[in-house]
Amino acid sequence: MTDYASTLKKYINVLVHEGGSDLHFSAGAHPTIRVAGNLTPMLKEDVLKPEDTLGYSKALLTDEKEKRFLAEQEMDFAFEAEGGVRFRGNAFFERGSVSIALRLIPKQIRTIQELNLPDILLSFARKAQGFFLVVGPVGQGKTTTLAALIETINIERMEHIVTIEDPIEYIFEPKQSLVDQREVHIDTKDFPTALTSAFRQDIDVLLVGEMRGPETMAAAVTAAETGHLVFSTLHTNNAAQTLDRIIDTFPGSQQDQIRFQLASSLAGIFSQRLIPRVSGGLIPAYELLINNKAVANLIREKRTHEINTVIETGSTEGMIDMNRSLAELVGKGEITVESAYQYSLNPNVLNKLL
Repeated sequence: MTDYASTLKKYINVLVHEGGSDLHFSAGAHPTIRVAGNLTPMLKEDVLKPEDTLGYSKALLTDEKEKRFLAEQEMDFAFEAEGGVRFRGNAFFERGSVSIALRLIPKQIRTIQELNLPDILLSFARKAQGFFLVVGPVGQGKTTTLAALIETINIERMEHIVTIEDPIEYIFEPKQSLVDQREVHIDTKDFPTALTSAFRQDIDVLLVGEMRGPETMAAAVTAAETGHLVFSTLHTNNAAQTLDRIIDTFPGSQQDQIRFQLASSLAGIFSQRLIPRVSGGLIPAYELLINNKAVANLIREKRTHEINTVIETGSTEGMIDMNRSLAELVGKGEITVESAYQYSLNPNVLNKLL
């Protein structure tokens, strides 16, 4: 009989040794890891049967979480292995069998410089209030970027930081700041409930793991308006799309209000992509929108479609255009021209820059 706990430990050691980011268990496939963006099956290991993937879910989940998973058929969770190696996991069903995806969360919180991100991001960690979003598709390093910004505050200032996550990913050790981390379903019922009570917790800085639904968005924007520094993420492609997504989440009768609130409380939107590096590994390309009078007017006047032009012409104010970022990485020999085109949202403009 397979000892799933010890086999899981073996696979985790392989993942860490190979410098991988993800570990997958699916019935009918070999255990698979992702290294530098590429999936690699462990061909020396047996193909997994449905009872194997169920066995791994039992090794990863507490009894209570396992019950909820079997009832709801999907679940986000955090798992800590020996040596403090942490994972964000998702268990789900496919064709009647359990599948599991585990994302490795590095123990060490890396700095903005170590992540090859622009220094201007630190200015958002040093603000007293405002709403700052890190956006991009799943798996593009959003959580890691936010962790670097929160850790900057933790090191530099005495603030009360509250995080609301599902699940908790990076663990912050209090340095200068007081840090409280709340996990949905364990420490609080849901995001809206946790956000409502945050107003009574004497907080300075709030990290909301993800913007989910109008209640969460409205509470986060209000928190930024009322003197708090709020960070969050959204699965969108760029700044203009992010603003449209937030506004469109609300019923028509409330859209003008949220538009005006965003115009006054938004600090900036940072969009990032992790791109295969010529020398191996991944390197970020990015876009940065900084809210100024021109941007605030565009938001208020329902002209978010013009925001891309503002970013392209706003480099003197510190704004960063994704195509320019991609072109610079090509120029430095960090990424290939093919990769730049693959990740560009507007290849015609990129063509002029290369």
